[in-house]
Amino acid sequence: MMADALWGIYCGTAPLPSEIWGRWNLDPPVLAMLGFLALAVGRSRAGLVGVAVLAVAFISPLCALSAALFSARVVHHVLLVAAAAPLLAMVWPLKAQRPVWPAFLVSTALLWGWHVPAAYDLALGHYAVYWVMQASLLGSAILFWRAVLSPVQMPGQALLYASAGFMQMAFLGALLTFAPDPLYAIHQVAPLGWGFTPLGDQQLGGLIMWVPAGIPYIAFGAIVARRGWRSLAGHTA
Repeated sequence: MMADALWGIYCGTAPLPSEIWGRWNLDPPVLAMLGFLALAVGRSRAGLVGVAVLAVAFISPLCALSAALFSARVVHHVLLVAAAAPLLAMVWPLKAQRPVWPAFLVSTALLWGWHVPAAYDLALGHYAVYWVMQASLLGSAILFWRAVLSPVQMPGQALLYASAGFMQMAFLGALLTFAPDPLYAIHQVAPLGWGFTPLGDQQLGGLIMWVPAGIPYIAFGAIVARRGWRSLAGHTA
């Protein structure tokens, strides 16, 4: 009976457009988790913004919308790995220089692995697997960004991996955009209620990965570049 209770779509069934603004997720464990995280980041502005981004992902109607549309799920994932993760990484930066490539490989493998159709459909239809997906995506991305944004990281290497992080996501987005058929069984019907075909919804999600997802990578890359410029200016002064 307990195993049967774990099957279902987190945030409920796919909403229709007329229902979406009533679909806020006030799940007590999630509210408690976000409250605890807000206390943990203290007065860090970056950390509090990161918590707010997670609230958008898990509390706002985006959570329910991502049960209907693959493109909304892509926005959800981009918020996790390219917005909340680097903001939280800035709260707890690495204090010793470490190679970035292990965290890059792990975070890339998890992002691609969870977008394999069988894994994706399982995660979206099973509560426990869903939270494994969310925790692994966010956790691996935080480890990646901690290495990239570390004050002791070499700026050139940090910029290289920030660019690589976006490139691997963009490549995945391109593959999804040009896939000839819809890949995800869980999004075969609900997009029709939103005026999308399943393939059109998938293509939109791929385009979001391919282009707009680069904006946060550029922004955090600019932070790294600015830090490197200041360090260089300090050495030459």
